[in-house]
Amino acid sequence: MSSEKQRNWKPQTTLVHGGSLRSGFGETSESIFLTQGYVYESAESAEARFKGETPGFIYSRYANPTVDMFEKRMCALEGAEDARATASGMAAVTAAILCGLKAGDHIVAARALFGSCRWVVETLAPKYGIEATLVDGTLIENWEKAVQPNTKLFFLESPTNPTLEVVDIAAVATLANSIGARLVVDNVFATPMQQKPLELGAHVVVYSATKHIDGQGRCLGGVILSDKKWIDENLHDYFRHTGPSLSPFNAWTLLKGLETLPLRVRQQTETAGKIADFLAEQPEVSRLIYPGRADHPQADIVKRQMSGGSTLICFDVKGGKKAAFAFENALRIVLISNNLGDAKSLITHPATTTHKNLTDEARAELGIDDGTLRLSVGLEDADDLLNDIGDALKAAR
Repeated sequence: MSSEKQRNWKPQTTLVHGGSLRSGFGETSESIFLTQGYVYESAESAEARFKGETPGFIYSRYANPTVDMFEKRMCALEGAEDARATASGMAAVTAAILCGLKAGDHIVAARALFGSCRWVVETLAPKYGIEATLVDGTLIENWEKAVQPNTKLFFLESPTNPTLEVVDIAAVATLANSIGARLVVDNVFATPMQQKPLELGAHVVVYSATKHIDGQGRCLGGVILSDKKWIDENLHDYFRHTGPSLSPFNAWTLLKGLETLPLRVRQQTETAGKIADFLAEQPEVSRLIYPGRADHPQADIVKRQMSGGSTLICFDVKGGKKAAFAFENALRIVLISNNLGDAKSLITHPATTTHKNLTDEARAELGIDDGTLRLSVGLEDADDLLNDIGDALKAAR
């Protein structure tokens, strides 16, 4: 296959065939290379490979054939020059943030972040002398006001976890370019099917592949995508020496997940839109946030930078924690879990799970109260889910 033909492939084809590497056996499904090391024909060939004079694998902590296939397939999908796959989404976030910074540098991040992402920015980075400022990311003027002479990195999620705020990626990227900073975007909630941060100007994109990319609750994984120069000069040595590498078996599982990603995201988004419209009309629901609706707070930005809605819905039930728990406990199809992007519909109560370590004030700033629920829509029949949710709302009254 020529690289030119691959560049012209549509995403559905890329996600089945992109980056494929076959052994001499000509296997149909990608092989799992469960090996730590590699054998050299001679001492001279080992020396040449370590010097980078000849291509090939050295050690699976650095690179592995199965992991390499996953990285290349993600690059083809995302439109990135290079990638590094990691053991988890948080390994990807942490490496992407820290690998290019040093003591005395400054991060500006949107305050609406997954709890662990916020901990990396607010707690971990300052331990190493890296300053951080959190802003309401929905207004570009907040980013502008937070810039300092030592600002080197912007970080955001869009849509955000769990309240599905949408940040103007292109505007933040333009600001980053004007001061010589890098913009890192966590694109998990949009998925690579609904949003392309690199096309919008972002410099680095990260995913928890544990979510939609696997999509079936089987394994952990993450990936960082960017231009080759940034990866070579910043991420490569950090990755090589700190060792957040992805297991070859997990890489193989994620390759299988990529094959069905477009089908799953399309179906989940369609069902999520129906559920969001239903919830918006229910008297037990005091607030509904869904990026596919015209009443979303940043609907104009959604229209500009996303090609679809979302597989996630955020809503508040009247009656606070007691009603939210009654709603969750009454569900029979939707499962209570803090994961998302799964083939099974999952629901969580952020105030007591994913964002429980935030202060009451911080949760209030993010719009998370005791009645807030985050629903990840799966592949079940839409009518069955609507009936399940309708019955649970009655229990929450």
